[in-house]
Amino acid sequence: MYSQSPEALQQEKDLICLLKEGDERAFEKLYRLYSIRVLKKLLRFVKDEDVAVELLQDIFLKLWEKRETLDAEQSLRPFLFRIAENKITDLFRRAAYDRKLLEHLVSVSTEVCYDTEDTINLKDGESILKQAINALPPQRQKIFILCKIEGKSYEEVGALLGISAGTVNDHMVKAGRAVKKYFNTTDLALLTLMMASVPHIFKS
Repeated sequence: MYSQSPEALQQEKDLICLLKEGDERAFEKLYRLYSIRVLKKLLRFVKDEDVAVELLQDIFLKLWEKRETLDAEQSLRPFLFRIAENKITDLFRRAAYDRKLLEHLVSVSTEVCYDTEDTINLKDGESILKQAINALPPQRQKIFILCKIEGKSYEEVGALLGISAGTVNDHMVKAGRAVKKYFNTTDLALLTLMMASVPHIFKS
């Protein structure tokens, strides 16, 4: 579990106060303090170091842009990690519509996580994902397709099927678990990329 000493917390608080005033040296110190931690998180999902470093720069640019809104009483860690998660999500969403980017990210992911003979290429991943979705119970499959492929909101799907948005959410949570289990991989990057590519896969 991540924790900081009282001295470290006070030092960070002082740096955030200076950052809020536009102090570039404080920004540089906070970058040195957190950049490696954020980069490690990015690399869990984005196996390409160049892409991860580019995202890292975007994250700290966002920190600089939002500096005046920071709360000096709160650690920067949750703030930075939340931005990182948003950047990763945005990247995977772009990959769903950019075939070259999707192939590159999946290729890098499989190169890092699998032996050559066990590598799951993009075509195999798409096939597995289709099988996983087709294996869902009829109602859950219908809900998954309406939400993921047709892009409808939970409220819209609920109204269409005569069920509550909460029930739709429950089906989507269970569908996600089933797909992950069926996919049979612990690699978060590859699985997330495949999930992001659902609309592209079923429209190709």
